[in-house]
Amino acid sequence: MIRVRGIKIKYENDNETEIIKKLSKKLNINPKDVKGYKINKKSLDARKKDNLHFVYEIDVYLLNENEILKRNKSNDIFITPDEKYTFEVTGTKTMKNNPVIVGSGPAGLFAAYLLAENGFKPIIIERGEKIEDRTKTVNKFWEEGKLNPESNVSFGEGGAGTFSDGKLNTLVKEKHFRMKKVFETFVENGAPEEILYINKPHIGTDILSDVIKNIRNKIIKMGGQFRYNTKLLDLVIEDNKLQAIKTNDGIIKCDNLILAIGHSARDTFEMLYNHNLNMEVKPFAIGLRVQHQQKKINLAQYGNKDITASYKLTYNNNQRGIYTFCMCPGGYVVNASSEKGYLAINGMSYHDRKGENSNSAIIVTVGPDDFGNHPLDGIKFQRNLEKKAYEICNGKIPIQLYGDFVNKKLSKTFGTVNPNFKGDYEFADLNKILPYFISLNFKEAMEFFGTKIKGFSDKDTILAGIESRTSSPVKILRDENFQSNIKGIYPCGEGAGYAGGITTSAMDGIKVAEGIMEIYKN
Repeated sequence: MIRVRGIKIKYENDNETEIIKKLSKKLNINPKDVKGYKINKKSLDARKKDNLHFVYEIDVYLLNENEILKRNKSNDIFITPDEKYTFEVTGTKTMKNNPVIVGSGPAGLFAAYLLAENGFKPIIIERGEKIEDRTKTVNKFWEEGKLNPESNVSFGEGGAGTFSDGKLNTLVKEKHFRMKKVFETFVENGAPEEILYINKPHIGTDILSDVIKNIRNKIIKMGGQFRYNTKLLDLVIEDNKLQAIKTNDGIIKCDNLILAIGHSARDTFEMLYNHNLNMEVKPFAIGLRVQHQQKKINLAQYGNKDITASYKLTYNNNQRGIYTFCMCPGGYVVNASSEKGYLAINGMSYHDRKGENSNSAIIVTVGPDDFGNHPLDGIKFQRNLEKKAYEICNGKIPIQLYGDFVNKKLSKTFGTVNPNFKGDYEFADLNKILPYFISLNFKEAMEFFGTKIKGFSDKDTILAGIESRTSSPVKILRDENFQSNIKGIYPCGEGAGYAGGITTSAMDGIKVAEGIMEIYKN
């Protein structure tokens, strides 16, 4: 195959005929010589709203590749490189017990997938429910307000990302093609093939649920096993080496434990700290979620109200970094609480992104100077804000129009933006929840963002709080072999402080599984 970069096609002419036509022209060949092609990258260039066009990078099948390469001396035309993920088990030690993975979010699932694929038989324990039951539990919570603290938007098969937009984009660059392995695994298990090449890939919460179920079934076929409603309660450690774990369902002998616990397992963090695992506090970010009419965002970004647009905005006033986070086009703001008496929110989109509104978190960076240096101080800071958010509206999502937020005035009616929520909501003064420095920086950033996207800081913009689970407030330290100071324990994924989202969490799960297989034989 030959890879061809820089194929430009107008937005309105995006079809297979045009792709082959442009390919042929760039290669100086007859269109009939194109025996097939595969898209490697596709992005929308919207720098000029009157000239929207896609930019493609394509691998094309030809009969006379060498001859065509000789005729075309261009940096945009070259032999398709080998970008396949490969891994060989090199370990020599015998594993006494099955490897155990705590958590079935992206990090846990992909660690389990790779281990099972290479002949190991992992046991995955999950404090929440399998995805089919978890979905029913979450929907019931949104409809009736009855929280299950063990199975909710944060806990359960699939992890917190299951009830999100299912975004897969990341800025991480790596040469081992673990990201490609993640995307290909998603596609093999039911995700849209377009995630392999589009610039901002996403799956959507509706499709992601089925993908997770398929991945689970494949892991089981390869020898893995899942234990749901099974919570890690304690560790059995002798001579600084893990011997077993205690769960609500009994003791499991274990000498290799992957901790893929997610960013909200606060009780587990405390238990690990009490066992003297090396941990440190980690900076994160706190803020509110904003809702706009999606068609206004589309017009501002693309000059066309019918093309679904996203955005990513940043602002730095030399004191704090403030930025948009987890932008959900055509999505919903959801109650993502996981503890009784505490309230946190998130954003979610279905695959078609057909909701009336877009939403995004606007978050302000915070660190040890704001809440302390003890490893668990960040959790205390989060809980304090989430408690205020819960109490101000008795468990309903507190909301306010941006204009009223600026003027510290209680909103009474909605303006041009209709509310799109999963879970009950109620008007409140969000200034009473946020620390003053966060409110101040939030307002300053909103005004700046309004100069970048027309209408972003309109007074009718709906705000909701509190967005507090942007990343883990804790980092569990690990060495170059991915182990903690307690041998046999492998901190992994976003909860341990080594990832930030679905893709990077999945990649970290793969890396930790590789680390185990460099020590043990299957």
